[in-house]
Amino acid sequence: MQTTRLDARVDSDVVSAIDLLSTGRLVAVPTETVYGLAADASNESAVDAIFRTKGRPTTHPLILHVADIAHARRLSRSWTAPAEVLARLCWPGPLSILTEASTNVPQVVTAGRDTVVLRVPDHPATLRILHALHDRGSIGIAAPSANRFGSISPTTAPHVMAELDTQIDAVLDGGPCRVGVESTIIDCRREPATILRPGGIEAEAIAVALAEHGLSVVSGHDVAAVDTSGAIAPGMLRSHYAPRTPLAVFGTQAEVDGARRRAEARGQRVSVLPHEDDVYEYSRRLYSALRQCDEDAADLIVALLPDPAGLGAAVRDRLLRASAKR
Repeated sequence: MQTTRLDARVDSDVVSAIDLLSTGRLVAVPTETVYGLAADASNESAVDAIFRTKGRPTTHPLILHVADIAHARRLSRSWTAPAEVLARLCWPGPLSILTEASTNVPQVVTAGRDTVVLRVPDHPATLRILHALHDRGSIGIAAPSANRFGSISPTTAPHVMAELDTQIDAVLDGGPCRVGVESTIIDCRREPATILRPGGIEAEAIAVALAEHGLSVVSGHDVAAVDTSGAIAPGMLRSHYAPRTPLAVFGTQAEVDGARRRAEARGQRVSVLPHEDDVYEYSRRLYSALRQCDEDAADLIVALLPDPAGLGAAVRDRLLRASAKR
């Protein structure tokens, strides 16, 4: 199977993506965070194909993308106040809400759990696809990152092609992703809400938004050993987002420089991950930079962890998981 490259700016190409998804095919679609490997979430065999193509354990749940809040509410058995506040504030955008799943959500999407993770992505072409699929009776698209399971997430169409060419039907090229790391995932089943994965919406902004409505949020994410059967949401495994080359991370530039010198003294080739002072640029370029380091065929990549404030928490999380023992 030859993967077709479609252009999100071309009307007929977006229609082609809609038609492919409607007939059970896999299409990589752009979002503001990373490219997603999309299938019609109402088509269980199409969703099964996501797991096979990625090499993803079927015990690891998928994020279900919808076009708007109204469709999200229909897929929740208990749509809470924190969910409503955050959806109204952040959607479309890089926020995913974990809620009790309604009977409309296939078990293959939730990996057999009674919860589902919902999101409204912020990309015009993908939103158009979602509206069209809803009009055709679909609940939305299941769309994890469009890469092999556990590897570096793709933020451009060429990244997708590098990993999945000939394995999927099409990739809809919507340009580079502007956020560059995955969505923040929040468990909104009860109050206080719990951050399960830091991402493109900062924890500080979430706390302020909820506080204005008398609600609160706590952090529940931890770079700890979690197997796929225990993860209630994507991105919670200890090892994830990983380059092929071993990655070592450090808290100060002096530690980075020292590790590089020691490795070079042992005869190793070392790539230093470019560190952006602007954490938003660090986030946007993170996965592209990791891929470039992989292409350099070094023996070791060394990287500086950003401060954990704001979007830095998401970048730290990705680097720590990418450097974890596999």
